[in-house]
Amino acid sequence: MCEETTNGREGTRMDFKVACAVKCCRHPIRAIASAVRNLPASPPMKVSYFQIDAFTARPFGGNPAGVCFLDRWVRDAVLQQIAEENNLSETAFLVGRGDEWDLRWFTPTVEVDLCGHATLAAAFAIFTELGHRGPAIRFKTTSGILGATSENGVVMLDFPARPGQPCAAPARLVSGLGHIPREVRKSRDYLAVLGTEEEVSALTPDLPQIASLDCLGVIATARGTEVDFVSRFFAPGVGVPEDPVTGSAHCTLIPFWAEKLGKTKMLARQLSRRGGTIHCEMRGDRVGIGGQAVLYSRAELQLPD
Repeated sequence: MCEETTNGREGTRMDFKVACAVKCCRHPIRAIASAVRNLPASPPMKVSYFQIDAFTARPFGGNPAGVCFLDRWVRDAVLQQIAEENNLSETAFLVGRGDEWDLRWFTPTVEVDLCGHATLAAAFAIFTELGHRGPAIRFKTTSGILGATSENGVVMLDFPARPGQPCAAPARLVSGLGHIPREVRKSRDYLAVLGTEEEVSALTPDLPQIASLDCLGVIATARGTEVDFVSRFFAPGVGVPEDPVTGSAHCTLIPFWAEKLGKTKMLARQLSRRGGTIHCEMRGDRVGIGGQAVLYSRAELQLPD
């Protein structure tokens, strides 16, 4: 008969049962398998989850993002499955590290290096749902340290500027948009400048052509009639045919329009079906990207260990 003891060492119930199986049974392999099968399952990790509409003051506008607060990082495959299950353009995952948050973003198909609306949603959740009292939030990401502040209902993000370099318009960009852009610039995305807001609004892009380009997505933009500039964003290659409002695209849009308009503070509008308003500021090699947000739902996810 085995006595359940660890003799002063750290041990687990699995260690004990397997040891007993080997010592006491004439068929230890069968006993080990039975002991493992009969162990209680690990309790699921409980994850606080919020769905937040970013860059809007009303529900069902702006860009919806999932926000998951984890106790610790789980396997990337699990994060990707959650993002696919959510089926939103982005899901943000966060782990608290003292006065900073580790932050990652996943579309339904891939992890991305930068996302504005899901970062705004995460900051909004920290300020309003988690009761953060400080004046600012710091996020540690693959794109460096990102900041967020909140004032008068607007969350302002501090992001790196990503100015585009002038380039010729690729044939597949022209055929994909169905327009010859007045200008094209390239950073992470192609920036295609059209003639009018109406042209941007009326686009019906050829998404397979857009997906075949050597970029994450395509930004179509023009001067606005009631705001400084307007845009739309297409990224079918990463599972986002058209993004409702794209904060990270403004890392390229803000430097471009600041130069063209001679302004450091601007107001922008993304012309998707849901639509969104973006407060923009040029800050040297950084940009300020701001907007309102509204909570849509709270939930608790249960993840296998």
